[in-house]
Amino acid sequence: MDSSSDLGPLPADRYHFTPQDYQQSRRASALLVRQCMAEHGHPDFPLDPRFPSDPIVATAVGTDYGVLDLAEARRWGYGWDPARSTESQPKDRRMSEAEYQDYPGCNADANRRLMRGIDAKRDWLYASTRAVDIDKAVKRDPRLRAAWETWSRCVAEQGFSRYPDPVAAYTDTAWRRGSDGNTRHTRRERDTAVADVTCKRRHHTAELWHAVQAREQAVDIAGHRDRYTAGLKALRKYRATVDDVLRKLG
Repeated sequence: MDSSSDLGPLPADRYHFTPQDYQQSRRASALLVRQCMAEHGHPDFPLDPRFPSDPIVATAVGTDYGVLDLAEARRWGYGWDPARSTESQPKDRRMSEAEYQDYPGCNADANRRLMRGIDAKRDWLYASTRAVDIDKAVKRDPRLRAAWETWSRCVAEQGFSRYPDPVAAYTDTAWRRGSDGNTRHTRRERDTAVADVTCKRRHHTAELWHAVQAREQAVDIAGHRDRYTAGLKALRKYRATVDDVLRKLG
């Protein structure tokens, strides 16, 4: 098992944005922004512009379960191939200061267009807000806490820190992440990541974690069926709007 997708889908997955949704909506938004910028006197505004100065990238955990790929852990520890960081950067030129003045307004207009007819607070964000409570319930589960304890002891027995859970290992400040979120890939970091993944595999930590998540999500969906259904309807409306923009402007 090298990724969370190997564990199979979760009950709440259908109520959330997919990577394909993200890519499609990003392009639709870029097309709408370019159209708006042209109306504001910037006819050659790029689809994938860089900001006048590069923003700091926030660190996010690779999966819900921390690092899972043993080969990646051996080579990159809790970080990743630096080439991946450049692949995710905007491909086009930096926007000018004049363009930057008009960009926020056009970006907001694009978001309003894509969200038209959707109640963001009531429907759009419902599954995400429930995910916070579900995560709390998952972390309280006695089976998972016992699994984390077993994993933690396994990692410590190999000579590394006694982390309370795999996310704590992933986000350890000792890895000294840079502004792009990547780590230094030190020998200690890489060896810790290898021990982390090895212990997860030995004790089936991610599999149990996934099972607990699935159970808690199923219980929550059953208890709030109407609200989840409304959220799914909003997501489908958003997808239809994105498809319409791509068909007309793309």
